[in-house]
Amino acid sequence: MIKLCRRIALLLMILLLAAQIANAAPAVTVNNMRFSQTAEKVRIVFDVTSLPAHKVTLEQEPLRLVIDFNGKLGKKVMRQINFNDPYINNIKLTQAKPGKLQAVIDLKHSVVYKVFSLKKPNRLVIDIIKDYNHKFEQEIADGLKYTTLYRGTKAGPIAAYILDIDPKAGYLLKPVLSNETVAGLETVKMMADRTHAVAAINASYFGLSGEIIGLLKMNGQIVSVPNHTRSAVGIMKDGSLVFDRVAYRGSVRLPNDRMVAITGVNCKRGPNDLILYNDYYDSSTKTNEFGIEYVISDDKVIAINPQDSSLANGNVVLAAHGSPAEALADLKVGDSIKITQTLGPTYDKAVYALGAGPMLVKNGAVFLTTTIEKFGSDVAGGRAPRTAIATTKDGHILMVVVDGRQRHSIGMTLLELATFMRESGAFNALNLDGGGSSEMVLNGEVVNSPSDGRERRVGNALVIQKKEQGKR
Repeated sequence: MIKLCRRIALLLMILLLAAQIANAAPAVTVNNMRFSQTAEKVRIVFDVTSLPAHKVTLEQEPLRLVIDFNGKLGKKVMRQINFNDPYINNIKLTQAKPGKLQAVIDLKHSVVYKVFSLKKPNRLVIDIIKDYNHKFEQEIADGLKYTTLYRGTKAGPIAAYILDIDPKAGYLLKPVLSNETVAGLETVKMMADRTHAVAAINASYFGLSGEIIGLLKMNGQIVSVPNHTRSAVGIMKDGSLVFDRVAYRGSVRLPNDRMVAITGVNCKRGPNDLILYNDYYDSSTKTNEFGIEYVISDDKVIAINPQDSSLANGNVVLAAHGSPAEALADLKVGDSIKITQTLGPTYDKAVYALGAGPMLVKNGAVFLTTTIEKFGSDVAGGRAPRTAIATTKDGHILMVVVDGRQRHSIGMTLLELATFMRESGAFNALNLDGGGSSEMVLNGEVVNSPSDGRERRVGNALVIQKKEQGKR
């Protein structure tokens, strides 16, 4: 009986204590939900009778910010707010279950946010911060500084990756072909791994079969040429970089002194083309039977074939169709010819050269050459993932990749990229291929987020090597 009385007394004490706690912490009531909106942030405010404990979760699929807290809804509380904002679709406030409230903010992009309480009067506040700038810098090796930048803009968030290379620290910039030939495709990481590169980014525009669209020169030999006069970066013998618009001129002098223009290098032969193939292309020309081909060694014709000529032993092949084929029709095995190619006095001296475009920055000023270089909307239109190469005034090399078409980063327009490159210290800067090709590899790891959701196979890359590794 005594034990029973003790148990009853203990139970009464527990109930009394619970009642005291309940009286000390009255239920939270949300009397109002309101917001304010500026270019810098969106502030959402819950007017509450007392300050609640809360739990915040950023969910990814779907992308939303969820705030759970104890409380109940007042009779006149707005349950949903729709926003005209680049970051937020709407917010919904629901009574998830008795005594439990949940605020769900449906997001368009990843955000920086703060959730906090204010007193007198009591408020629970959510700030969605749109104007922010966070930099994370690392000195990953002597002469290599890597910066990750996250920025909030009025249009949406930006994620950018910048590698600053000091060439005086013993580094060399050079282009690398996928599979070491023009034909075929390979990921940037594959090329970086194969060449033992410290870093790599995607480079030229390319076709589905791997053909380079634009200028490419490797180890002093022209590998591909542009259809238009377009901007390119040249890498000189001393490792310095030059930027300019480059035009290609190539011709063949026949035994009768007639000159015939070369219309392309290491690309598919079309109607009325005279294409020059060398061993950078592939093991053979892979052409069809509708033209005629002349195998050249030491300025002499050593073979004449209908198609698909071998490119072994350092030979070059002139593949002709239409009017060029008619001009070369009298060539015989043993005839002497002279092939002449030029990129102009500066780029003829370059060891490497790589074209893409348009130009972004020239002599420290924004200098977009989109129109004069005849780029269409596939390159110039809207925001996209972007890749660029630049030099600073003191000769450092900048490799830059900007993510795009994703929730954490909307990408940049060409003008935004040009402004960003100048802000990052570029004295001269060139736009490279972008979109799903945009990728940066650092110490064997892909550091950005390619917009395809995986690495894209591309035609070539620009790599950074220690100079002793930079030999072909």
